[in-house]
Amino acid sequence: HLVEAGGGSVEAGGSLRLSCEVTGATDSRYCTGWFRQDSGKEREAVASIDRNGRATYADPVKGRFLISKDNAKGIYYLEMNNLKPDDTGMYYCALSTVIPRATLRSDGYSVWGQGTQVTVSS
Repeated sequence: HLVEAGGGSVEAGGSLRLSCEVTGATDSRYCTGWFRQDSGKEREAVASIDRNGRATYADPVKGRFLISKDNAKGIYYLEMNNLKPDDTGMYYCALSTVIPRATLRSDGYSVWGQGTQVTVSS
């Protein structure tokens, strides 16, 4: 299971740090990703990280977001800085069970969390 936390409401330019706790038996060989979806829009990738800490980011968040992980605790993080109203949405953590390299393709992930809401006001 995945449990996200850390969402909230902030003004544009603010920061939030999301966390994703992994519980139960998991395979650390595969990548983890963050995705988001705002009402009326399609789900989009945000960032992904592999077992060695190599990360990839979607263009809209490059330079502002940072994905990281604490292997000992089984927790993944998404540090979000200089937030913009377009960053508003439900943020989901996801685990892949087949793909080792970081990927922004949502079809590579089979385990999803329940999401945490991020709202950025202008």
